[in-house]
Amino acid sequence: MKLGIVGLPQAGKATIFSALTGARGEDEAKKGSRTDQRIGTVRVFDERVDFLEKTYKPQKTTYTQVEYLLPSRTVSGTPAKSESAIWNQIRVCDALIHVLRNFEAPGGLAPTPEADYLQIEEEMILSDLVVAEKRIERIELDSKRGTRPHEEEYTLIKACREMLENGRPLRHDPELASAPVLRGFTFLSAKPQLAVINNDEEDESSPDWVQRPKDLETMVVRGRLEMDIASMAPEEAREFLAEYHIETSALDRVIRASYRLLNLISFFTVLNDEVRAWTVKKGCPALEGAGAVHTDIQKGFIRAEVLSFDHLREYGSFQEAKKAGQVSLEGKEYTIQDGDIINFRFNI
Repeated sequence: MKLGIVGLPQAGKATIFSALTGARGEDEAKKGSRTDQRIGTVRVFDERVDFLEKTYKPQKTTYTQVEYLLPSRTVSGTPAKSESAIWNQIRVCDALIHVLRNFEAPGGLAPTPEADYLQIEEEMILSDLVVAEKRIERIELDSKRGTRPHEEEYTLIKACREMLENGRPLRHDPELASAPVLRGFTFLSAKPQLAVINNDEEDESSPDWVQRPKDLETMVVRGRLEMDIASMAPEEAREFLAEYHIETSALDRVIRASYRLLNLISFFTVLNDEVRAWTVKKGCPALEGAGAVHTDIQKGFIRAEVLSFDHLREYGSFQEAKKAGQVSLEGKEYTIQDGDIINFRFNI
């Protein structure tokens, strides 16, 4: 899972990036392919993985990971080309974290989070509209030359253009935004989005919206405070979190919100003396989950031996849960549930 951080200048994007990537103390932020593009990879904390580790005592434990991308802004060329290059860096991401300034900027500039949100939203819509119009022009030109267009793509891309021309982001139509035939266009306004309200350290409130955007999920984060806490030793960090009434770090809150936005769940395997967490879309069939573990397992799939995490915790061991009839053998079409512990039976 990869999330891109967007927002206007002085919104605090770098601060939020540091708060997120420093929260585990892993210091995994690194430079990207561009001059000042930054990428940070962090573990997804899951107490169920910790329980499995204590139960099975494997040689290796692997958590799922989240990658955060802070795009480069030092792009040469005209302002228009520079903005286009920045958006192109973000297109590879699965979802967006939109940072909104809700504190007084240097020079006494008052915060305007709603107006700032709409400005970035408009930029993404215009960028997507350019992509849609270019593709429609190409399809229609090829059609005049005798090349029959892909009817579904042509119909859907025109529907995108109509929405975008009306100033509506594609995520407002989830079915259209997630259409497989449009995946290659990586539309910005189709991506799920979390608005992070970046407050001063003493401000826990959320700003008022004159007209709250449809289905927008927001989260208040005191960015600079959480960035400072993320750099502290664990014991000191716990004291500050308690003092400022922060029950959960910004990182864990953002991860949970990201899972909701992307409709993701986790399942677990205990294989070759390794406990490992895997992330898949909700509704994922067992055959597809097997492919996430290894393509050979998917090709030779026979059955999935499934035990829910709750039942493992209740009975204390796999053997006891099996005696109680809580372990089932499922076929290719079985829908993986969040917390399933799966042993894939296969033959190659």
